[in-house]
Amino acid sequence: MTVRFGNYRVAFYVAVFLLSGTVLGLSANFASIFLPNLHRDFTIFSLVVPSLTILLFLITLQWAQPRTEAVVLLVLAVLWLTMGAWSTDIIGHVQCDGLTGQRIASKNGDTSGQSFCYEMKVVQAFSWAVFVLCAMALIILFSLVTQAQKFGRYLIWREPIRELPWFGEAPGYYNTHAGGIPQYPPGGMPYGYPGAPMMQSTGGTTIIQPGVNGQPATITQI
Repeated sequence: MTVRFGNYRVAFYVAVFLLSGTVLGLSANFASIFLPNLHRDFTIFSLVVPSLTILLFLITLQWAQPRTEAVVLLVLAVLWLTMGAWSTDIIGHVQCDGLTGQRIASKNGDTSGQSFCYEMKVVQAFSWAVFVLCAMALIILFSLVTQAQKFGRYLIWREPIRELPWFGEAPGYYNTHAGGIPQYPPGGMPYGYPGAPMMQSTGGTTIIQPGVNGQPATITQI
């Protein structure tokens, strides 16, 4: 992958990790207060979604293809959308500052209604935030795949995700140093698969070989 795409992808993963970890911690607190008899369905669901998110992202961080990443992002977007809608249904438009001194039932008697309200508000906000991030990442992924296909990488869906470029960059330059701009021949950016001959409009053949140690690709015209 290009350095820019790699950095943005890691930043996206870190943001989702932090939001999911916070929701998981609050959900674990709900479980210790309410389970097994109170608010059981939502509490279990709120534990599963962030746990699954962290697990899937740890897997895709090490190994992924554009098609597998698209499936993961779609599934997570649906789950977090459900989480946000469910938490909104529970807490609604309740003003937490008006619940001072109120108590709600818990498995050990009762607990602070205001604290529960504030925690639910955080779960609600972070759930919607993760949904938006996953939806945006899915849209960007489709855009980058479409761009790579325009460069001739028609099988990019099944290739390693590191082959994806960022906007305005060519596919496959994952060894480019940060801030560096690949140098392309005067005829334009290289495209297609490295080592594959491509016919030019003049009838000549151009063979592109991948560069070594981050060097630009070599262009041979026959």
